[in-house]
Amino acid sequence: MDISFFPLHNFYFEIFFAVLGSIAVLWGSVQALVQTRLKLLIAYSTVAQVGYLFLAFSLALGGVSVAWSALIYLMLSHALAKSALFLVAGNLLHFHGHDRIIDLDRIAQRLPLSTAAFALAGVSIIGLPLSGGFIGKWFLLEASLADNNWGITAVVLLGGLLAAGYIFKVLGFTFTKTTRTQKAQNIPLSMELVPLFLAIMAILTGFFATPLLSLIHIGNPFGNIGAAP
Repeated sequence: MDISFFPLHNFYFEIFFAVLGSIAVLWGSVQALVQTRLKLLIAYSTVAQVGYLFLAFSLALGGVSVAWSALIYLMLSHALAKSALFLVAGNLLHFHGHDRIIDLDRIAQRLPLSTAAFALAGVSIIGLPLSGGFIGKWFLLEASLADNNWGITAVVLLGGLLAAGYIFKVLGFTFTKTTRTQKAQNIPLSMELVPLFLAIMAILTGFFATPLLSLIHIGNPFGNIGAAP
């Protein structure tokens, strides 16, 4: 007797998760792009990134090759990168007492380690080459193309462009000077090093894909799919 809650090759489950994932990616990315507060931007970005997991799960249910790799790699890279982004937001909130993006006031010069952490984590969120996020999205695109699912392919590519928009939006304001008068508080070095470490780990997961994929496929519940290269 089949007791699987989500049986493989179930068309309705595949469509259900694909639609939910697409809505999350596009809606979350657009909402992140229009935010004026850093914490809200990162929160909506999380909605978008979780959407990619739904897309990968949809393809995995159809037995598509490498879908399981995409699912787990996206989870791993997102956990590291998004943790770094939230910690950076906390640093900026502590430093300035607010998280208004337009008033970051030359943070790149004043908190270079936090800015570097945000930039590196953003590289993975966007899915730029050599990062963990790139590996996850590469597998997701490979799975969608193998399934001839051009809708998911388009959502992944568009989501990456929107992510680049809101990440570079924040980085742009880290170099500008605000017209507001605001006080600044010192931040302990440890508060900057922790998010920087997590962001670097998000990048390094892209360099060590082969051993990580070997571990990932030990617990593959979808059968022998998406085997490590």
